[in-house]
Amino acid sequence: PAPAAAPAVAEATTAAAPTGTAPTWDGNAMTQDDMMIKDTVLVLDDDDNVIGSESKKGSHLFNAKTQRGVLHRAFSVFLFDESTGELLLQQRASTKITFPNVWTNTCCSHPLHGMSPPEVDSPQDVADGTVPGAKNAAVRKLDHELGIPASQVPASQFKFLTRLHYWAADTVTHGKKSPWGEHEIDYVLFFTVPSKDRLTVKPHPDEVDDVAWVTKSKLLEMMDDKSLLFSPWFRLIAHRWLIPDGGWWDDLTKTMTTDVHCDYVNIHCFDPPMEHMGGGGDAGPVYSAALEEGDASRKQGAYGKIKTHKESKVSQLMHVDEVFSAVSLLYISPLKSNLENDYVKQTFNADDLAFCDEILCKVSRSFAAVIRQLPPTLLVDVLIFYLVLRALDTIEDDMTAFENTDVKVKHLTSFHKTALVDPNWSMDGVGEADEKRLLQEFPKCHSVYAALNEQSRRVISDITQRMAAGMAEFVDKDLGQGTADVKQYNRYCHFVAGLVGEGLSRLFAVSGLEKPSMANELHLSDQMGLFLQKTNIIRDYLEDYVDGRAFWPQSVWSKYSKSGDLGYFANQTDPEAAAQSLCCLNELVTDALELVPDCLAYLSKLHCREIFRFCAIPQVMAIATLDKCFANPDVFTGVVKIRKGMSCKLINNTNDCSGVHSTFHEFAISVARKARKAKQAGVEDPSFERTIKACDTICELTAAEASKKVGAKQVLMPLALAGLSFASYSSSRSPVSGKPLIPAIAATVFLGAAATKFVGSFGSRDTSAALKSADAITEEE
Repeated sequence: PAPAAAPAVAEATTAAAPTGTAPTWDGNAMTQDDMMIKDTVLVLDDDDNVIGSESKKGSHLFNAKTQRGVLHRAFSVFLFDESTGELLLQQRASTKITFPNVWTNTCCSHPLHGMSPPEVDSPQDVADGTVPGAKNAAVRKLDHELGIPASQVPASQFKFLTRLHYWAADTVTHGKKSPWGEHEIDYVLFFTVPSKDRLTVKPHPDEVDDVAWVTKSKLLEMMDDKSLLFSPWFRLIAHRWLIPDGGWWDDLTKTMTTDVHCDYVNIHCFDPPMEHMGGGGDAGPVYSAALEEGDASRKQGAYGKIKTHKESKVSQLMHVDEVFSAVSLLYISPLKSNLENDYVKQTFNADDLAFCDEILCKVSRSFAAVIRQLPPTLLVDVLIFYLVLRALDTIEDDMTAFENTDVKVKHLTSFHKTALVDPNWSMDGVGEADEKRLLQEFPKCHSVYAALNEQSRRVISDITQRMAAGMAEFVDKDLGQGTADVKQYNRYCHFVAGLVGEGLSRLFAVSGLEKPSMANELHLSDQMGLFLQKTNIIRDYLEDYVDGRAFWPQSVWSKYSKSGDLGYFANQTDPEAAAQSLCCLNELVTDALELVPDCLAYLSKLHCREIFRFCAIPQVMAIATLDKCFANPDVFTGVVKIRKGMSCKLINNTNDCSGVHSTFHEFAISVARKARKAKQAGVEDPSFERTIKACDTICELTAAEASKKVGAKQVLMPLALAGLSFASYSSSRSPVSGKPLIPAIAATVFLGAAATKFVGSFGSRDTSAALKSADAITEEE
């Protein structure tokens, strides 16, 4: 919508706090415009110290002078029915000037200067958790907005939990150049009543359009409904603290009667969801812990809370070769699990191993499948290696559980001597959801670890100790703006991924499935890990940035950021920022592509087919992800992921070197094609020559093996796909029988996969005619 004009209310400027006799405040006697003029909010510095006053209007104006308005104090009340666990929501009235029509928590407003009883809290009030001023303001506004009498919500019964510092432009209501917004340090207050039947609720029509009592599941359902609007502050609070498993809502008695969820020391800073950036001052990201929508209950940090860019199901089904691959992977050549092998059953405690397998699927579903297909004598070693490092990573990632960094470092550096030695060691209150449970039930992991052979235990303990030391090195570093330079970027990737590569190589060697010399391939093992880690860091730009721990090297991105801030690239509405972001992105993708020759060299040294696939699958996923990220602005507004069907196709292509080389060859060509197309369009990319050189090197290394993939199997594939495509395009139902064609299409894919597998098993793999045919089809596409 076009930006609306600001309501015609008087201007106000920051002034000293008013003094004198407290006036009688009567919200029922004032219009929305009256309150904008007469209400004087508490102006704050970033440390929540009151430094003056401002009219409600003046504090909420977003313009060139005050990009994010004037920082002021606020409160947010969450009122629950103890008997049902329901939360009372309100829908703000359509006549509200800021954020009308949005659903939000029970009541949200501002403490004011000059009220009686007073509404100004001192630093000591915050430190001891009493905040009588915010509670008095909450009582006043619950009566005004919802008609809840003060006698039913006594100030002494509110529970103060924490503070958040956020800002948000009301761009949804007033357009991209909205003159209105919020910039507050918000005090979160909980209140419970025995039953909502004992509560008087009479909403003021100028304040509230509707109310609803909701369970957590009902709230999640409402938030998934794109026709409903929710306030940005409520979304931030809900996804950060309210909704997650083990969050504030899960045990209201515990929340209200203990201080386990209370934090009176920290002020948690958030940028708003992306659609609430901008406004009249063109404000962009400024804080380092913004959250976006997602399933916050399942993962730690910002993971899963940033928008994921996905293709529609229809679009995915249009890639018929990938549908074919998915059916093949499911029914023809699935990844076989070896967990039920007799050796595994006889060596490890069944219940403890079942937990390890279950939690592995929870913390990394994609990695679980490639671990399970490993030979029985190696499978559990790698599974436990992964879980041990994931537990260590959970401790490193938790930014709030420890009193200070010294305490965290102590836990990290002693992990190999505690968690891997003491069979009863566990940790509570660290991490979120499944990662938290992993630490809580770690004795089950230790039981399986203790049953491994001594050589494997020694490898796992050594890598854990060294990785923890590396993590400790970075704990005190301010990573809000990324790593300092490429050297530090590489060093971080070495600690968290290169060491994993070394550990795996050593486990391969001690298992006897690979030559003992694999344990000495330290450089190539490190490069394998760096390739995967850098791909993840590139893809997770926004997720890491909003989580306050970013890794893009400053020596790279500072060349392209005109504001000197890593968040500059997230403002994709600015044409210059959008162009510069792609140049920065392409340089980092190229840096990762230059690791490919070493990755291919490592794979060439493997002899065990299952180990080869275990190593190759993440590598082909990485090269596909880099191709997806290259010159892709979606990286800066969410997380880009390759299609599930493509993943299946890539997995099917990891049976041998020819398939892997073919995949690398294909995506190197794709990246080079994008780079050349951009250059032809006039884009000046400083990394162009370097990108082309990296792609050419990959193509030269993979051309010979890639050519072997063309044979009878590839001849049949286009024919099968052509038939399938024709069937799917012709009609959704049979013109003869009128029956749905979907089952017939599925059968066609299944039979085609079987026929391809059968013929491909003995057909010629080196046919020039087939190569020309495949090239012709590629050109046609």
